[in-house]
Amino acid sequence: MLLSIIRFLREYRDYHRNVSELSQLSNRELADIGLDRSDIRRVAMGAFKD
Repeated sequence: MLLSIIRFLREYRDYHRNVSELSQLSNRELADIGLDRSDIRRVAMGAFKD
């Protein structure tokens, strides 16, 4: 159980890091990688769920 909590906390931290890093990109940079600003949380959540 403790390992599950630790894993969850790490994944949650990684999710927030991904959101933060993607949010710092310009709209042009996001478009270059095929994303829109509205996609950031969905993409970060996908990484969180894996």
